[in-house]
Amino acid sequence: MKFAGLGLLLVSFAMSAELQTIPLMAPPEFHNGPAEHDATTEKDGKPGGRSVVRLANVSHPTLTFYPAPEAKNTGAMVLVFPGGGYSILAFDLEGSEICEWLNSLGVNAALVKYRVPKMPNRPRYEAPLMDAKRAMEVVREHASEWHIDAHRIGVIGFSAGGHLAALLSNTDTRPDFAMLIYPAYLADEKDLSVLAPEFNVTAQTPPTFLVQTEDDGVHVENSLVYYEALKKNKVPAEMHIFATGGHGYGLRPTIEPVTQWPHLAEAWLKARGFIASPAPAGAVSH
Repeated sequence: MKFAGLGLLLVSFAMSAELQTIPLMAPPEFHNGPAEHDATTEKDGKPGGRSVVRLANVSHPTLTFYPAPEAKNTGAMVLVFPGGGYSILAFDLEGSEICEWLNSLGVNAALVKYRVPKMPNRPRYEAPLMDAKRAMEVVREHASEWHIDAHRIGVIGFSAGGHLAALLSNTDTRPDFAMLIYPAYLADEKDLSVLAPEFNVTAQTPPTFLVQTEDDGVHVENSLVYYEALKKNKVPAEMHIFATGGHGYGLRPTIEPVTQWPHLAEAWLKARGFIASPAPAGAVSH
């Protein structure tokens, strides 16, 4: 079933749930195209036995703030980038469900609805990266208001969203840490043994957590080559490679061990000091 105008429904839901949704301004040239809608069909897969909202034709990017419960708020924040091959956004599987999980850890979350699909004859990540940069700027602008530690703002991305999170990690608006879950496009498409040309990993690239499976259809080399680049630049990194599990599972548990990755990610966040005890109400670190 398709739902024209899903964006309006999502904004309405955000308002009813007391979530704040902020438009991310975009150049007019990117605003043309069909209306935003859920492109899911009965033939699409159902990870964990449940359907997925496949948001298509996103031309008006937004950021929706999911605050951590006040009593559990650690002051940490994570921007969430759903995947979808830069064609659609797996908006619940790799978006809202991830935000709710982060909130359960006492971590604030910001769901980024970036523009898809790509514009003809332009890099597929061009508009999404603009949106990601603006989203990071918005979060930092609101850090005090949202009771966020400005030095503990991270990103998490899935598939194409993992590529986007990695791109943002190597810009001037980079986060403080990154989690890349079954990332796509990190390896050069013509030679999977080398990093894609759009990346320039340096010693300033933030600490990174990676998860992928050997049977992932988008190629496990994406994690391998990025990890190697991090290692060469002495960037703290942790990588988990599983034998099976495929692609696109989000955090919905199955019999595959890889779907236990949220526990590994939580342990990493705590070990690196990105989440700790809840901060006093209204306190913000500087």
